[in-house]
Amino acid sequence: MDKVPESPRRGLNWLWREWVWPILLVVAIVMPLRSSIADWYDIPSGSMIPTILEGDRVVVNKLAYDLKVPFTSVEIAHWANPRRGDVIVFRSPADGTRLVKRVIGLPGDTLSLVQNRLWINGQPVQYEPLEPPDNLKSQGDSWRYDVVEESLPGKSHAVMFTSGVPARRSFGPVVVPGGHYFVMGDNRDNSNDSRFIGTVPRESIAGRATAVALSFDRKHWFLPRFKRFFRGL
Repeated sequence: MDKVPESPRRGLNWLWREWVWPILLVVAIVMPLRSSIADWYDIPSGSMIPTILEGDRVVVNKLAYDLKVPFTSVEIAHWANPRRGDVIVFRSPADGTRLVKRVIGLPGDTLSLVQNRLWINGQPVQYEPLEPPDNLKSQGDSWRYDVVEESLPGKSHAVMFTSGVPARRSFGPVVVPGGHYFVMGDNRDNSNDSRFIGTVPRESIAGRATAVALSFDRKHWFLPRFKRFFRGL
């Protein structure tokens, strides 16, 4: 007995039921979660070296400060504000580009930078020399650099200075406007931050970067850097 050919309509119904509908359902669930709860972000530049390297993929906690309507900046609930020293992901006030930087100044702070040394509210920030970490030694940069520990009020972290390159190493004093944050990259002489793009409005902040999930070395055929997997920031 000859087999009756399957109708095109029946084939389309099977395709919809078995493939299209499940995929759409997953997208409908995952995309709002990524927009409002958690996401990860591939780091395309070296502006946060030595803390974050090019090729790192960082986890962003979008519930660190508030809950927003998915795909918007409309706040549903608010429970915290960024703290000095937090690494945040935000939309640049200059062109809307997504950036990751460290919070240096809070609303109302007075900031100055004198030859790469910060002053916050009239007090000098303390610096101590550090041994360059292995991940920085492997970058292969020909410039001379120094790594130091910068002790912000309530938070200490490593920053890098690079001699021999043009950079804005002094500014201010400037007062951070209300509802805004002054951010800088840890790679101080190679960072497009508030020195150039201005302060960041609170509503432009998407969340706090909390950890490196994965890391791949772009300068060496994208080999995985396993020591950086699941590393907290």
